[in-house]
Formats: sequence, structure tokens, C-alpha cells
Amino acid sequence: MQPADTRASVPAPDASAATVPTHDDRHRPGQRAFRRANLALFAAGIATFVLLYSTQGLLPVLSADLDLTPGQASWTASAATLGLALGLLPASALSDKYGRTAVMTASTLAASALALALPFAPDLTTLVVLRVLQGAALAGLPATAMAYLAEEVHPSALASAMGLYVAGNSIGGMGGRLLSGWIAAAFGWRWGLAASAVLALLAVLAFRLLIPAARHFTPAPVDPRALATTVGRHLRNPLLVRLYALGLLFMAVFGAVYNTVGYRLIGAPFHLPESVAASIFVVYLVGTGTSAAAGRLSARLGRRGALYVSIGMTAAGLLLSLADSLVCALLGLVLITAGFFAGHATASSAVGRTATEGRAQASALYLIAYYLGNSLGGTIGADAYHATGWPGAATVGLTAMTLAAAVTLYATHQAHTATRSISVRSGT
Repeated sequence: MQPADTRASVPAPDASAATVPTHDDRHRPGQRAFRRANLALFAAGIATFVLLYSTQGLLPVLSADLDLTPGQASWTASAATLGLALGLLPASALSDKYGRTAVMTASTLAASALALALPFAPDLTTLVVLRVLQGAALAGLPATAMAYLAEEVHPSALASAMGLYVAGNSIGGMGGRLLSGWIAAAFGWRWGLAASAVLALLAVLAFRLLIPAARHFTPAPVDPRALATTVGRHLRNPLLVRLYALGLLFMAVFGAVYNTVGYRLIGAPFHLPESVAASIFVVYLVGTGTSAAAGRLSARLGRRGALYVSIGMTAAGLLLSLADSLVCALLGLVLITAGFFAGHATASSAVGRTATEGRAQASALYLIAYYLGNSLGGTIGADAYHATGWPGAATVGLTAMTLAAAVTLYATHQAHTATRSISVRSGT
């Protein structure tokens, strides 16, 4: 693959898109193009998640400055993920027509432009509306990135490539929250949002310079009827539906925890300064490592084995965090973060392998469920925290993990039933 043309802000569809290679020349580890594709998607993940979660690190500051409850302030985070969920299917359809790299570039640039307007929002309503629009603009990157990797990376390397992309997400999520939180604690939330916008623009530039042209993409016209047929086919696939449910449930935990942990740390019994509480998002580094290791975990334990480990780790972290001890709270957050990222990387890579056609739509459906989980979990968790404190938010997370365990146990039962059926038919 060659680097994408950087002379225009939004590239034209790849001229070589319709060319079908005569051999499997998808990118493998050790190749320069493989490294460039991974680094480009890593940078794109940083840009996307810096912008998507830019307000989450400053929710306590927003509450104090605009006189908001945790539930009201959490809408500035939930609105962006809701807008993203609504924009995913249209963005995936556009990527089928105009190309993966074109849509990813347009998406990140539009979202960065909206980010520059956020610091000037006069009130909560305006901020929430802008965040919905920003989330919708961002949809083109996550709706397309997994499809791009599935098309351009050899299947033997897909899990590791997906893990690195998710690791970029975690770095972006951490960077956005840390940067906005630290600056907001010192200069106010408007300057925090401005700093996030600048960081995201730099990451978008790196993505555009690095991303190789697609060689295995074939453009297709936007056909609403065909889109509905493809979506219906995916929703009738039991394995995909289970993976979508898992994405929603894991993200519900994450939204509930990270929308409220800042309030917990600055309140009783810890009373940490806001700048120190904002630093808690450095825990995202744990997610970076577990995302990259998720492929190895799946190879050793199988997909369901990796999911059981992820669910158990997340639930253990939630239980540990209930103690009124700063050490237990921090260790619990480490386990929650590690379990979440391992579970998400495992489920999302399985979507790319399971969908043999309509991969962009399959990925979009997963992400719709995933980000709806964030919006629901974040809002419900913030309301539960406002009503009963940290035990309320933790209970929301534990409920989600109980449901995730039930989904995985059902999948295990179905797999064992299918195996016994095959054994009976074969006479073994």
C-alpha cells in the first residue's frame, strides 16, 4: 500500500479500489505497509476518543461552574456517544460508496472543526447539542476502521491489528480526559475543551499522512433497501447478536464508572483535589496493554474463555471498589479498565471474523450497541450515584456484568449442544 494523497482534506475514492488482486496480498506483520496501517488507525483512534470523551474528565468542573447535578453534567458525555450511535449506519453506507479512507478523513476533520466551537457554548443545552453533532460527525471513523482492517489485513494478523486500534482508542480516551481535566482544573472547562481540540487535530494530521490506500475495497452504490437487507441479515445471526449485546453491556459498565469516578474522588471520604482526581484516567494505560494482549488471550483460551476472564476481572474490580479505601478504589478501577478493554477487543475482533459480507454494517451495528451502552450506562450510573453514591454506580456495573455472563454461558451451552449433535450424526 502507498501512503494516501495528502493534497486534499478529503480524498477522492481510491482509484485502485475496483482492482481485485490475483493473490492474497493483504498486509502481514513485518511489512512496512502493515506498520503504517496500524499506526494510522492508532492515530485515528486517538483523535476520535480525545474528542468523544473530552468532557468526561471535567464533569465535576462543569457541575460546579454551571450548577449541574452529576446526571445533568453526564449528558455532555452521553450526548456525543448517542450522536455517534445514530450516525454509524449512514456513515458505514457512505464508506461503501466513497471508500474507507475518504470517510474516515472527512469524519475526523468535521468532528475536530466542531470541537473548536465547544469552548464558546454559553449553556448546557448548546453544549449538549454541539456534542450530539460532534458524535454524529465522528461516526465515520469507528464505523469504517474495523471494516478497513478486515479488508486490508491478513486474517492471521487481524486480532493483533484490532487490538492495537483499540489500544489507540484507550490512549485517546486517556489523553482527552487527562488533558481536558488538568487544564480545566487550572483554567476552566472552556480551555480544557480547546486543548482537546488541538490535540485531536494533530492526531488527524498523523492519520492522514500515514494511512495507506485501500487495495481490497470495491465501491458500491448507496442502496437503502440493500442496506436494510444486510442489517436484517446481521440481526438474524445469533452469534453477531450476542456480540452486540456484549459490547453494550461492557460499555454500560464503563460509562457508569467513568462518568462518576471523578465525583467520588473529590467527595467524601477521599476529598482529592480536582487536578489529582482528573489524573485517575492514567489508568487507561492498563487498557492499552490488555487490548493489545486480547488477541493472545483469545488464542490461548478461545473467544468465550477470554470473555469469561474479562467479565470476571471487571466484576472483581467493581466489588473491590466498594471499599472506602483509596487503594482499593484505585485497584478496582485498574481491574475494571483491564477487563473492559479485553472484553471489547475480543468481541469487536470476533465481529470482523464472523461477518463474511457487509462488514462495515456488521461493525456499525456492534458499535451502535456499544455506544448506546455508554449513553445508557453513563446516564443511569450518574443518576444512581446522585441517589445513593458509589454503591449505586457499582450496582449498575455489576448488573451489566451479570447479564454479560449469562449471554456468554448461553453461547457456551449452544456450542456444546451443536458439538453433541454433530457427534450423534457422525456416530461417534
